[in-house]
Parts: sequence; C-alpha cells; structure tokens
Amino acid sequence: MEIIKKPQDIENKSMKIIKAEVGDFDCSSEEEKIIKRVIHATADFDFKDLVIIADDAVEAGLKALRSGANIVTDVNMLRAGINERKLGALGGEIECFISDDQVAKDAKEEGITRSMMAMRKAVQNPQNKIFAIGNAPTALFELMELMEAGKAEPELIIGTPVGFVGAKESKAELEKMDIPFITVRGRKGGSSVAASITNALLYMT
Repeated sequence: MEIIKKPQDIENKSMKIIKAEVGDFDCSSEEEKIIKRVIHATADFDFKDLVIIADDAVEAGLKALRSGANIVTDVNMLRAGINERKLGALGGEIECFISDDQVAKDAKEEGITRSMMAMRKAVQNPQNKIFAIGNAPTALFELMELMEAGKAEPELIIGTPVGFVGAKESKAELEKMDIPFITVRGRKGGSSVAASITNALLYMT
C-alpha cells in the first residue's frame, strides 16, 4: 500500500473514510465536527450514537474559549492531548491539579480521591471556566456537587470518564444538569475522547 506521510493528508483521508462509513449526521455542522473527531481519535463508530451534546454547549464553549477561559483537566494525560498552543493564543491556560502535593495531602486526610480534591482547588479560580474530565468519575461527581452547593459555575463541562465503576452513572447525572455539557453515554470514554472534543472546539475558534 502507499504510505501517506503528510499529517494533514492522513487526517483528511481519515475524515473522508469516516464520512463514507457513517453517512449523514443528524446534527449541526459544528456537532458533526466534534463527533467525527471523536471517531477519528478512537476508530470506534459507536460514538456516532453515544456522544451527547447539549443544545447550547458548542456556543457556550466557543464563547468561553474566545474570552480567554482556562481549561481544567482531571488528569495529565488529558492535559497533554489538548492543543495548548491554540488555547494560549486565545489567552487561556490548561490547569491540572492531580499531581499537586497539597491536593494529595488534603485528599489523604479527608479520605477522598485526589481527583475530587483537585476539583475543589480548581473551582477557586474564576478563570477556570471549562472542565474536561476524561478519566475520573469521582471528579465529575464532585464538580456537580460543588455546582449544586453554589461553589462552582463552569461555562462548559466535557464529561467523558471511562470505566466500570461510576463512569456511566456520573455521565447520566451530568445529562440532568442545567449546564452546557458534552458527554458520552455508557462505559466508553476516556482522555482521548475528552481531548478530541476539546480540540474540536479549539479548532472552531
């Protein structure tokens, strides 16, 4: 077979294959770009029906990004997958507190996960307006509890935690929230999914 060597050519061909195999998307062009990028990142066509985008999520996300909002991630793997240069050009930064020594100490003392304590630290900065959670269901549960307690007002939540314990349930709860969100139903998800959604929004700005 012919080996395609240029990165953009590889991506363009991938997107053509996705379009050919999926056919028409029953959504807006912006939402289609997000779903296609998730499929591109995972090679899993199930995501066509699993990605759930709230009606105002894309608009809210783009508005926040263009205003210089920071993005908070639950794990460093997700942080590494987001286009930091593009975000920086908009005036935003990526924040991740999972490896913070004080977060680890406080989490141990309270008997909770570091992901939960990291969310408590993240919401203290009003510039942290977009939360991308791709790994830890406890982080998503904690963020929603902080919102209900009036301690957090995110402008967009990208919630795609993966796994067998709490992942499906945390995302189901997110769908009930009156907040712009993008999520994935069921057990599937992960950092690569959250990164692809975040980057899709960044490329739209």
